[in-house]
Amino acid sequence: MIEGSCHCGAVQWRVDGMPDGATACNCTMCRRYGALWAYDFEGEDIHVSGPTQAYVRGKAIGFHFCPTCGCIAFWRSLQLDADGRRRIAVNLRLTEPDAVAQIPIDHFDGLVTFDDLPRDGRCVADYWF
Repeated sequence: MIEGSCHCGAVQWRVDGMPDGATACNCTMCRRYGALWAYDFEGEDIHVSGPTQAYVRGKAIGFHFCPTCGCIAFWRSLQLDADGRRRIAVNLRLTEPDAVAQIPIDHFDGLVTFDDLPRDGRCVADYWF
């Protein structure tokens, strides 16, 4: 299990288990946020709590941030999938570095091709500096 929170501690998240990858995306939102995302489904392996404000992009996704300190905490799909589950991703940068340091980085081209790109051997620790 790993846990994270915004800077002031009002918004918190928990991932049950350890993510098998941290996604670095280059879309117009993620490159501005600088987030590293761990994905699952809301209420399954990912749990979020605390008051948030959302920036809704289009009709598909809401980016949730702390209204007090401004940290981007997670994004949540606005729609349920075919199985009635809601996709969610938490920002791994809101946890202690050692807790996620060895998680491999997955690259997603959210700007042009919308393809998953091959892993290049880097892990979260390589992104901290």
